[in-house]
Formats: sequence, C-alpha cells, structure tokens
Amino acid sequence: MRTSLRLGLVAMAAMLGGGDLASAQTAKIKLGYAKCAHCLPMSLIPGMAKGVEVEATGFNSGNDVLTALISKSIDVAQVTYLHYITALDKGFDVVAVSGQINGGSECLSSAKLSLPPEDWATFKATVAKAKSDGQPLKVAASRGNAQDIHMRGAFLKQGVDPNKDIQFINIPNPSDHLAALQRGEVDMICSVEPFASQIRLAGAGKHFVLPYEQAAGNLTNLIVTRSDVIAGQRAGVQGVVAAVVELDNKLIADKGPWIEVINKLTGLDKTVATEALKNASPDPAIHRSQTLAIAAMMRDLKYISKDVSAEAEKNMDYSFLEKATGKAKNDLGY
Repeated sequence: MRTSLRLGLVAMAAMLGGGDLASAQTAKIKLGYAKCAHCLPMSLIPGMAKGVEVEATGFNSGNDVLTALISKSIDVAQVTYLHYITALDKGFDVVAVSGQINGGSECLSSAKLSLPPEDWATFKATVAKAKSDGQPLKVAASRGNAQDIHMRGAFLKQGVDPNKDIQFINIPNPSDHLAALQRGEVDMICSVEPFASQIRLAGAGKHFVLPYEQAAGNLTNLIVTRSDVIAGQRAGVQGVVAAVVELDNKLIADKGPWIEVINKLTGLDKTVATEALKNASPDPAIHRSQTLAIAAMMRDLKYISKDVSAEAEKNMDYSFLEKATGKAKNDLGY
C-alpha cells in the first residue's frame, strides 16, 4: 500500500511539472564538435555539464559535425554561423541556441609569393598578373568552413572575385594544410587555428591577413540543435548551453586548460597552442544582425541559392542563453 502511494505521488509530481527535474537528472545528449583550437574546448563540456549526461565526439571538420546532426547521429553540434546559414538554405532543421568562441581564421602565403603582410594592393596585382598569364593563383581552404567564407568575403570586398580571379583548391581536413604549402601545391591558404600557427611557426607560410573585414567579422562558432531535440530533451540542451557559458567564462579568465586540451587532442606543441589562442575570443552570444549580414554575403558569393534571412532569425532560440546567464536576449546579441 505504501509502495502504491509513493508511486502515485511520483506520478502526480510529474504531471504537475516535476517531470522537468526528472528529465534533467536523466537527460543524455550526444554532442559533436570540430577539431580546431576554438572548437576543442567543447571536449570539456561532459565534465562540466550539470543534470545531463553528455557524450562528446570530435570530427575532422564542421561539415562533418553538421552532417552528423542532420542525420540524427548527434543531438547538439558545435558548427559555425556559416554552416547554420548553409543548412537553412538546404531546408534542414537547425536551431541556434548559443555562441561559443570566435576568431581562428588566418590567410597565409607561400614564401615564393614574397607577399608583404596586410598588403592588399600587392596581392591584387599578383592575382591580376597570374590570371593574365593563364596561371591563376591557387588559394586553398576547407570548403564550407568559416575560414573559407571569411576568405571569400574579404577577397570580394577588395575587388577580387574568388569564383573568377583565383583557382580555389579544396583541402577538406585542415590538418593537411601545412603539407600542401610545404609541397608548393598552393600559393595561399586560409586555415584555422591551431593549424595556422603551426604553419607559421614551421616556416611553411607567412601571415598575410586575418580575413575579418567582411560581413561575418570574426564570428565563427555557433551551438545548434534540432527542433525535435528541443521538444524532447529541453533540459539536456539547457545543461549543454549552461556548461558552454560557464566554460567560456573560465577560458576568458585562464587559458591554461585550453592550451592543455589542444595539446592533448592534436598532439601539437603547447607553443603552437599558445600562439593559436591569440586569435580566439570566447563569446556565448548569438549575434543576430551580423548573422543576417552573413546570409546576404553568402548569397552574393553564390554560396547559397536563396535569401534565408527570415529563417535565420526565426531559428534563433535565445531562451537557453537567457536562463543560463540571467540576461535578456537584447544583451546576448539579439
């Protein structure tokens, strides 16, 4: 009789709203992240998330993470603002719930170009001559990643059409960028940290520019999920977002754990990791106006086929950030 009474009370508590607490205690979330300097801290989320069991998996690129999310192999994904726009263009169900870390892009030139840093005039002249000689400059990136779009937007702003004036080389895995420059297969590469710093410190390429003078600025990482995950595992998503906010605050105060995780998961020297973090900024906000500008830029670059501004704004859910930070969405990038 006591057992029946206890079970009845538990059932009643669930009906009255206690189910949220129960689901938070038993929630399980599969999280995916890319293997780059500003992405790797996501591997620390399982140890920080409260009230949710998080299984975190690293992927070679943001494209792979997005594919895993769309195919429902994972529940929450660390991708980029650019992946978010691309996914909406293709009609995929993605919802932005948090920012994470921005920055991490750098364009590096091969030594044979003798290109002075930040010298767009010389770069444009070099591009024009190579094109007129019938041997367009070979510029590489990982297609679809933030660095690719940052580079294309920065080039276009300077009057260089990335679809007509250069020969684009797609190198999907950023860890292969160093070898491509060393072998002379490309003239310039827009890479992601920590691989950009690895290239510089190894003498395989020289800094040309941080390609942030375009609509995306230095916006890079975004935490996204699907609407079905929000409907079925809201407490789990909340636990992940709260952990991202806490992690960002810790990384702003102390980059030590960040350097350690880069060293551990990439095998790169701590000197490379330390250098990479000079080009990274923790930021959990979701930047709405810049996201809409990114969508417009990507359409201009013919990276997407239609205007997805309405969808981009509609699919931003600030409620998780608001709860995690105690701030209103107007203070969180809205």
